[in-house]
Amino acid sequence: MGAAVRCCILPRFGLASTLEVPGGDFFAFTPHVFMSLRIHNTLSRGLEIFQPLVPGQVRMYVCGMTVYDLCHLGHARSMVAFDVVQRWLKASGYRVTYVRNITDIDDKIIRRAQENRETIGSLTDRMVDALHQDADALGIERPTHEPRATAFVPHMLGIISKLEQRGLAYRSCDGDVNFAVRGFEGYGKLSGKSVDELRAGERVAVADGKNDPLDFVLWKAAKPAEPDEAKWDSPYGLGRPGWHIECSAMGCELLGESFDIHGGGADLQFPHHENEIAQSEGAHGKPLARYWMHNGFVRVDNEKMSKSLGNFFTIREVLEKFDARITAAL
Repeated sequence: MGAAVRCCILPRFGLASTLEVPGGDFFAFTPHVFMSLRIHNTLSRGLEIFQPLVPGQVRMYVCGMTVYDLCHLGHARSMVAFDVVQRWLKASGYRVTYVRNITDIDDKIIRRAQENRETIGSLTDRMVDALHQDADALGIERPTHEPRATAFVPHMLGIISKLEQRGLAYRSCDGDVNFAVRGFEGYGKLSGKSVDELRAGERVAVADGKNDPLDFVLWKAAKPAEPDEAKWDSPYGLGRPGWHIECSAMGCELLGESFDIHGGGADLQFPHHENEIAQSEGAHGKPLARYWMHNGFVRVDNEKMSKSLGNFFTIREVLEKFDARITAAL
């Protein structure tokens, strides 16, 4: 056989990963023979040879969509990118457990349901169905598990309880439960910044009752105007989970307290993934994920495509004008 062929197949999706095929043609590999895979690990900020925690098995968690509206091209990029990753791993002989979550409780979901005069369940069910239609149209395989956050509230409360016992969570005067960022020694290791350099991100609102502006909410106290379906009983009173704790609970419950790959869009690196690391490792005392992978943005006029900026195109709008294979390759 000839020299190893190094193939970078993911840059179009924003994934800085290098795949090395031992000898021969890129397309003519033998199935079920583990191949050398190097991943750009956001945590170490360098290329690393992929070595799963359990030989022959890969457990991968990717942050999915918040289902209050139709998916846009930015969502498509993330879904396609990690679909390529899990397909490659399977073709390389690994047994892959791939989890991509659905956030089905959130401030935006509550607000949109109220605007539409429909229940939260009705809205999120419609949007999940639309997500599946869009993903199917792009030829994206379904993940092994697609958990909804609302099914894992007891698991979230269990993590919060552990954090409170370890002095990493505290109850605020407004009824929320917050994570004490400065109590977690490793905070900032994913973003590569010290605590003093970091600032609150898009969903980390600085609010009354926090001991530090960087502290983030684990449990939100219920508000009178919110519907009953957005409220759960807890030791802290009626309320609902914060956004970050949702992924910690779903990932650890379905894949274990430590797993191989955690992925998502580059915009999730801070604060969402940084906060996931803090609360998961703070509760369990072990690394959450060995490798962190982040896909790049779809940009419009040199700005990230996002619903908040209003510069987005839905997947189905694009598919009305372009072939699905072309759209998936963007």
